[in-house]
Amino acid sequence: MNSKFYFLSLLLLVLFSTQTSFATEPTVEELRSMGPAGLQVLMTRHAGEINRHIADPLLASDEEWQRITTELDTVAQQKNSYLSGLYWHTDIESAKRVAVASGKPILSLRLLGKLTDEFSCANSRFFRTVLYSNAEVSAVLRDRFVLHWQSVRPVPTVTIDFGDGRKLERTLTGNSIHYILDSKGRPIDALPGLYGPQAFLRGLTNAETFFKSLNGKNDQQRNFMLTMYYSQQHNKISAAWTIDTEKIGGKKPEGFRIVKGTNGEALSIAPIAVTKAITEATILRAMTAATEELGKITDEDAWRKIAELHASDAVLDERSISLIKRQNPALTDQEFAGLLQKFQELIALDTVRNEYLLHSKLYTWFAKDPVREDVEKLNEQVYAKLFLTPGSDPWLGLFSSDVYTALDNGGIVKPR
Repeated sequence: MNSKFYFLSLLLLVLFSTQTSFATEPTVEELRSMGPAGLQVLMTRHAGEINRHIADPLLASDEEWQRITTELDTVAQQKNSYLSGLYWHTDIESAKRVAVASGKPILSLRLLGKLTDEFSCANSRFFRTVLYSNAEVSAVLRDRFVLHWQSVRPVPTVTIDFGDGRKLERTLTGNSIHYILDSKGRPIDALPGLYGPQAFLRGLTNAETFFKSLNGKNDQQRNFMLTMYYSQQHNKISAAWTIDTEKIGGKKPEGFRIVKGTNGEALSIAPIAVTKAITEATILRAMTAATEELGKITDEDAWRKIAELHASDAVLDERSISLIKRQNPALTDQEFAGLLQKFQELIALDTVRNEYLLHSKLYTWFAKDPVREDVEKLNEQVYAKLFLTPGSDPWLGLFSSDVYTALDNGGIVKPR
């Protein structure tokens, strides 16, 4: 499906949906099959109700609104899609076909649970609030990427019964990651975990720009460019981490030096910089050394101070705040302000940790491991070694046979 097909589909559906009452409106399944154009028809049809509920997030969710949002989410394959207007493929082959036709990269989300479920993993729930509902982020995703999500495994949930009629429902563990893929489904970059809106946009823009630079390159040229890209991006992260360390009053590791280059600040590590030979070994040694040394000097207090330097990256827009208000209608204005402030602080903290610790480690893997060409194998490695929830552990680290619980069979209940 190319952009011309989408436009014609949208035009036909709009004309079709504005016919007399004797005409049959397209079904949800038919709209889903039309791709983003089908979702846009539904968004246009219910624009009045959508705008009312965005303007007043405490508006009652009556049967009509529940019907509208159910239709929207089914076509979009994302919960709370009335705010994002994003269409998600759930079949990677379909996403690849659209990527070939449109010339756009694929943004592939891997998560625990399903993006359509309220109780998907925490990261993906925050993505729906912090990123997909954000007006600027959703516009970039809608216009410049082909969107796809895939569930890695079900998300574990727990219900806490207080014995007096009150219950708490929560999910346990679970991380998500966005992969930027080319039209063949090969990874180019990845953004692990939660990022603030502005940091997420920078990551998308970097990956998209590099994706475009690969156009027309043969495999040998592509592999060389990928290796250099991962080295340069890792270096930028290490330089930013070093600069932040100095800003909060810390001391950078011995031998680390920030130099000015044509592309901004770069990190020079004295023992490695003495050689003029640019080889895979020296690149990997520099990348690994930078992350390890910076990790040693960044404790919890330092992370908090660094996060404060990047508070602007975590500021939520009105659409995101609208969704949070809808989900917390009983809070007073003062309580809501406190919740929002704390949440934005946690987003800033997650952003710097995910960028400096996890993203830098991913770049090291990308640079040296052939698995980078296979997103499925790469994702297995990410969940096993980066998120520490390997597929080989059916209990996601929540049960261990050598820990005594004083419960029959360790508290395990298996399906009959």
